[in-house]
Amino acid sequence: MVTLNVNGRSVQVDADPDTPLLWAIRDHVGLTGTKYGCGIAQCGACTVHLDGQAVRSCALPLSAVQESQRIVTIEGLSPDGNHPLQVAWRALDVPQCGFCQSGMLMAAAALLAEKPRPTDEEINDAITNICRCGTYNQVRAGIHQAAERGISG
Repeated sequence: MVTLNVNGRSVQVDADPDTPLLWAIRDHVGLTGTKYGCGIAQCGACTVHLDGQAVRSCALPLSAVQESQRIVTIEGLSPDGNHPLQVAWRALDVPQCGFCQSGMLMAAAALLAEKPRPTDEEINDAITNICRCGTYNQVRAGIHQAAERGISG
């Protein structure tokens, strides 16, 4: 049994210590916004925040997460879906299929928290999530739109 701080709530998870954080979040906590894509930390669909840093939860075992660490999922980014990045995503029609978007949003929010006015190069370096629909230009535009409003994730 492990205690996790997920979206500001203390939750008990009864799972093997080798269980990836992704499956603890989805199967044990019941938050399904974080997606499974590749299982090897390459695509980024599973991105969540761990103490404010974007991490790929599919490759992070529960044993590596401390009870004191804050985990934020896409559900915790905004209680009403109106985080400035989510507003920009809707305004610019960023998602197509949408599968990768929760991970993209979480990566973008971590970037803006670190660099409130990122350059295109900084966005390209930080957002390594894979979008099979190829919406990278819209993602970049959405990050810039949120940054222009002076909003950090």
